[in-house]
Formats: sequence, structure tokens, C-alpha cells
Amino acid sequence: MRLVLLKNWSVHISYHNNLPGSGIRHNMNAFDVLKERGYFEWCTNEERLSQVMNEEMVTAYVGFDPTADSLHVGHLIPLMALGWLQRAGHRPIALAGGGTGLIGDPSGKSKERNLITLEAVMHNIDGVKKQLAKFLNFDCGENSALLLNNYDWLSKISFLEVLHDVGKYFSINNLIAREYIRSRLEDPEKGISYTEFSYVLLQAMDFKYLNEHYGCRLQMGGNDQQGNLLAGSDYIRRTSGNEVFGLTQPLLLTSSGTKFGKTEAGAVWLDPEKTSPYKFYQFWFNTDDRDVEKLLKLYTFIPVAEITSIMSEHSEHPERRIAQKRLAFEVTLTVHGSDTAKSVVTASEILFNPSIDFGNVSEETCEMLKQEVPYTKLDGVNFPAGVVSVLAGSGACESNGEAKRAIRQGGVSINGTKISDEKAELGREALVNGKYAFVRIGRKKFHMAEF
Repeated sequence: MRLVLLKNWSVHISYHNNLPGSGIRHNMNAFDVLKERGYFEWCTNEERLSQVMNEEMVTAYVGFDPTADSLHVGHLIPLMALGWLQRAGHRPIALAGGGTGLIGDPSGKSKERNLITLEAVMHNIDGVKKQLAKFLNFDCGENSALLLNNYDWLSKISFLEVLHDVGKYFSINNLIAREYIRSRLEDPEKGISYTEFSYVLLQAMDFKYLNEHYGCRLQMGGNDQQGNLLAGSDYIRRTSGNEVFGLTQPLLLTSSGTKFGKTEAGAVWLDPEKTSPYKFYQFWFNTDDRDVEKLLKLYTFIPVAEITSIMSEHSEHPERRIAQKRLAFEVTLTVHGSDTAKSVVTASEILFNPSIDFGNVSEETCEMLKQEVPYTKLDGVNFPAGVVSVLAGSGACESNGEAKRAIRQGGVSINGTKISDEKAELGREALVNGKYAFVRIGRKKFHMAEF
């Protein structure tokens, strides 16, 4: 028997336009969108902010401390909220904490964070810039997004100016009453330094600077930022009298009660060098049925009506994981682009769909799989080659005897073709792209060989 591929195969996927700034609808109330999709937990003045957003273009900002040269999944909720604000006609500011990043935000931290150098901070900001463009449009006219660095103004303020012009507006009594500060003060082994204690002043100064120079009226962040947002809003009110707002997003927990975005391997990064696109896709694909609708609303730009339709189809055939596939594809599409997203889908199908065809698998997909599955490169193989020797030589089976037993048990396929004859031969024309053999043994064992 000689193995030859006869069928062509391609991936056909329709998806929502995820380009930053696409589908902007100036007629939708952004506040309603934030609440409907789950980006809202608390606001300084909910009714008034909704009114302002309905009447004018609002400039809003989210800050991030550049402690690494890549964003991770934990950063995405406030960033997605900014993306939706822009799509509703408002202007987003992504604020890199080049200055505050040198200090470290104590919110939610149980111990002092190691300080990083200015050089490291600037390097990290450069790494994050291109990732922000996946979510925000920096060239779409009046409401184009801005990327700013608070080091540009904080570094020009003297310590005496901070004490004289800023410190007098902040009550020590109020600061030490905050849970995260009080818990640190009460533990003699932890404590909190004056450096971290001063972080709230710097964040308030950022909000005031953005309000004065860019007309920024809204600061958003996670629910651990509520105290900082209140302090900044109060500082602006007391110094300039301007009306500004703070809004927080909830801490996202899975249905099992664990913090979303954390895995045994650590954080799930947007940088493909830190978390491969395949592993990134699988992270979303493995979402629990109880969480998938919530995550579709939070982490994609799919309209809510379409999400409802997806979930209706999913509920009829949950075993097909329709909602998880769409979630995983959409987020991978946004972060890594269309070509990579389609390659990841193909790679996933190769590994988990025994009936798949292999006639048109891209080289990018093959290169991706090399990093994810057991892989062997074989030199000097003459074709046609005996299937048993291929199985044993590639390491898919430990010996010729094991290869023969696997074939007799009926669990072996190569490039989607089932092997039932121990004397079968593999022709070069049966290889994917003329050089790859994808070996499946049973339901779970998979091996990739390159000739």
C-alpha cells in the first residue's frame, strides 16, 4: 500500500472586523456599552458620566506600569474598555508609567516591589507600544488614541514642589485607612516605604496633568484602583474645580473562583516569544462553558447581539465548543493578526480532529507545531519508506515491534490516512509540503516528523 494525499483542505472562517477603530458608532452611549459588556463595577458619578458621554466626546485614560516588555491577559480588560470607548466616538489615552513605574503601585501588593531602572522602564515601554495598536487606533482623526509617558512631566517636578503644591491636599489619615496600606502597616515584616506610600500622589498628578493639557475627564482601572481614582478626582476638584470621573472594572474570577489569566505556567503574555500563539489560542479555547459568554463580551469586539446568537448555537451542541472556538480565534486575531490566527486554528484541528485533511497546510502552521508537539527531523530517508521504520525512526514508537502492534490495533494514521497494513509504504508525495508527516497513534499520542 502506498500513501498519497488526494484531497485539498482549507480553513474557512468568517469573523468580525477587529481592526482598531472599525465600526465606530457615534450614536451609541459608551457608558451603556461598558455596563452591558461587563466593564463597569463602580463610578464616582454614574448618572452624570452617562449624560456627559451622551452629549460630548470624552477623553479617557488607562495607565499601566511598564514592569515588563509585554502586556499580559491581566492588562486587557481596561484596554478593551478603552477600545470600546473609541469605537463609540470617544478619545482614549494609554498612559505608560515611565515615572510611576520607577516607584511601584502598592495597590493589591502584599510586599514591597523591587524597583527597576529608568533604562528598563523605557525598554519595556517600547515593547508594549506595538501591542497597544492592536486594540486602539492612533490615526483615525479627532478621536485618535494617544500614547503618553508620565515620565515626561513627573521628571520635571521637584520634590519641594510636590510637598508644597500637592502633598497638602492629601490626608495621611485617609491614606492609612485604606485596606492595602493598613494591612502592610500592621505587619512588621512587610511594612510600606515612603516611596510606595507616595504613589497615590503621582497618579493624582497624572490625572490633573492630562485634564489640563488634554481635556481628559475619565480615569479607568481595575477595582484595586478605586482609592487612587477617588484621590485623583478629589485633587482636581479641590485645585481647579473641573468635573472629572473615575470608573473601575471588576476583578475577573473564573467560575471556579480563581483569578482569570493565571495558569500553572504563569502569566499569559501577548508577546509571542513569551507565550506562543498556539498556547495563547489554547488558553482561550479551554474556557469553561460557564465563563465563555462573559469572556466573549469582555475580550472581543463582537456585538452583543451576535454573541447571543453564538451562545444559542453553542447551547444546542456544547460538545462542539462553538463559543470557545470563536472566543479563541477572535482574541488571537486581535493580538497576533489574521494569518497567525488561521494557522493556529489549523494547528489545533490537526492535533484534535482525527478526520482532518492535510492537503493544504501552510508552512507557518508546520513551523508552529514544531514548537508544540514531539518532533523529529530525519535525514537520509529513501522513499518510498516503510511505515514501520518511519514510526520507529521518528520516535513515534519505541521500536519496530511497538509500531507493528500499534498498526494491528488500528490506531495509527499518517497525515490523516489510517494505516492498516504493516507493510505499507510512505511516498514522498504523501508528505505535507513535501517534507512533513503527522503521526497519530490512538486518540492522544501525536508526533511530527520532518524529512
